[in-house]
Amino acid sequence: MNVRPVFALLTLFSAMTLQAQPKPASSHEFATFGGGCFWCMEAVFQRLPGIIHSTSGYAGGTTANPTYEEVCGHGTGHAEVIRVEFDPAVISYEKVLEVFFEAHDPTTLNRQGADEGDQYRSVILYENEAQQVAAGKAKLAAQANYSDPIVTEIVPLKKFWRAEDYHQDYFNQHPNQGYCTFVIKPKVKKLQDHGVIQKK
Repeated sequence: MNVRPVFALLTLFSAMTLQAQPKPASSHEFATFGGGCFWCMEAVFQRLPGIIHSTSGYAGGTTANPTYEEVCGHGTGHAEVIRVEFDPAVISYEKVLEVFFEAHDPTTLNRQGADEGDQYRSVILYENEAQQVAAGKAKLAAQANYSDPIVTEIVPLKKFWRAEDYHQDYFNQHPNQGYCTFVIKPKVKKLQDHGVIQKK
């Protein structure tokens, strides 16, 4: 009996079986934080190696399914935040926080530049104890770069609410819009010139 065809068939079946096995669960992690307008933060982190995806949204308040208008009305308690999915094999949570503190002024209470209101507050929303500890250490380390005290809040993430579609990927979609031209572009360029983020 010629066993070669049988062996070849078994080999092919084994290969097909291996390919059909479900892939391991994703090892990606998430980080949620706010530091002013979420358009700005999103534009920065979209240019950071290791960031898989970023989503603009609202968190830190009490109102369910908040709208942009409600958040701007200061009655929800929510901050404008972004939630990033990142690959810890490429970038650590600690590095994400380091860039977060470089990407905004964490010493101004409820304000970033001309954007004023509690929705623009500096806040890190941790998802587990490890993130809470890392956030505390990052805040302490960042303080060395500022003469004024850092006012960044470190609070647990209870619920992230995705912002309306028109807020997503805003800078890339509207690079010539006024706010993008005069606020976001200079911020992105400064961080690119300092080697903090990549050009895109």
